[in-house]
Amino acid sequence: MNGVMMQYFHWYTSNDGRFWTQVRDSARTLGDCGFSAVWLPPAYKGQAGVHDVGYGVYDLYDLGEFNQKGSVPTKYGTRAQYLEAIQALHNKKLQVYADIVFNHKGGADRTEWVKAVEVKGDERCFEIVNPEKPDCWIEAWTEFTFPGRAGKYSDFTWNYDCFDGTDWAENLYKKAVFKFTNRGKDWDQMVSGENGNYDYLMFSDVDMNCPEVRTEYARWGRWYLETTGIDGIRIDAVKHIQFSFFREWLDHMRRVASLNAKSGFFAVGEYWSSNVGDLHNYIRSTHGKMSLFDVPLHMKFHAISRANGHYDLRTILDDTLTKDQPALSVPFVENHDSQPLQSLESPVDWWFKPAAYAFILLRQDGYPCVFYADWFGAKYKDKGRDGKEYEINMVPVPHLPRLMELRRSHAYGRQRDRFEHAHMIGWTREGDMDHPGSGLAAVITIGGGGTMWLELGKAHANGKYRDALGNMDGATVAINADGWGEFPVSGGSISVWIPVSF
Repeated sequence: MNGVMMQYFHWYTSNDGRFWTQVRDSARTLGDCGFSAVWLPPAYKGQAGVHDVGYGVYDLYDLGEFNQKGSVPTKYGTRAQYLEAIQALHNKKLQVYADIVFNHKGGADRTEWVKAVEVKGDERCFEIVNPEKPDCWIEAWTEFTFPGRAGKYSDFTWNYDCFDGTDWAENLYKKAVFKFTNRGKDWDQMVSGENGNYDYLMFSDVDMNCPEVRTEYARWGRWYLETTGIDGIRIDAVKHIQFSFFREWLDHMRRVASLNAKSGFFAVGEYWSSNVGDLHNYIRSTHGKMSLFDVPLHMKFHAISRANGHYDLRTILDDTLTKDQPALSVPFVENHDSQPLQSLESPVDWWFKPAAYAFILLRQDGYPCVFYADWFGAKYKDKGRDGKEYEINMVPVPHLPRLMELRRSHAYGRQRDRFEHAHMIGWTREGDMDHPGSGLAAVITIGGGGTMWLELGKAHANGKYRDALGNMDGATVAINADGWGEFPVSGGSISVWIPVSF
């Protein structure tokens, strides 16, 4: 099956508490449109309550059930609504992937005194020591007791032993990166080497070498799967988390899934790096137990869309996970971090998005992900990096629903690439016996219009193909006796051609 997941949220999703109801009501449409899985936003209580997108995680057990952080519901609704949404998706044969944040916790209930040292923000191994006062004690927000939950589901509470750093000293009223030094604490070492050591990201950083933490995460994982029935996870900020942790944790989760009559348990990690070598290293370190989002390919889409035609399309797959390890690649065009005004802002300009989606949906490699705002659109306001407020209107991507249809009906069989021209590339899918009438030819150009000779195979000899996107005014292409055709495309556009009988 040509599986496709949808990231069913964006950063600026409304916090009116009705989102889970919207998910429930969309289940039929998502299934009918050809999606096989839905990636939902973090469902647990964040430190900002109903205003938290979910990445400032406070209580992993509070799915909108307890009066904590100013509300019972989360930004998206209540626990009951969340479980109803999952059930509705399952009823339509859609898998559900939960968004999981293990790296940090925010919104602690009390402070504790912790021995610490300040480190440089861009060089986390460089300690800023005051020679007149080498021992520094800070009042850190590290005690999580979850009084609103009062021990339901788990009586585990968190204290400074569970963390190895923070970004706020209450007694000093100072924001900086502080590394804890009590009991020989140090940063986790098997993490990204950016900034010297990129263990620390934000809030109170979880110490993944703490046995009590690892035990609690295993206990929580089982509770979450058995409570919600999820089919997999998207793991946030994996480059900041001890790489070895997920080898054991995912084995544990897959055993739990098996005990609950699930045939598998999917996992994809967010390792944000445009260097494919970093992704390969992570896959080796985790023994290939999870997929990764193909950030290098996304960054190529971004660069192509901004290059004003000055990009060599023949290199589009070079140094990407989709080319090197397609079985573990999740290619995407946009997501909640890359959308305009967000922390990793790298949007793909509107004119190139149809081509980018055709590239990830109509080819054989990877498990593609479609972004909510590219399907439904999104309007929002926020401040940019210059401090000025901007109004953003992300419109639905033209042809995206049709490309989804074509993936389900025609994108099968042998793939032949023709990446021979700097500004124009194409490929074909030969089709297969299990999908009568399948097969397609696709051409992308970032320059002027033109034509490209592409091979479909002898099975298509003497047939005719038509433009499935309606860009070429009803034109048809005749396939010669050798199975080749000359396929046209308009300037700065995409054309997808399918057998004329469909």
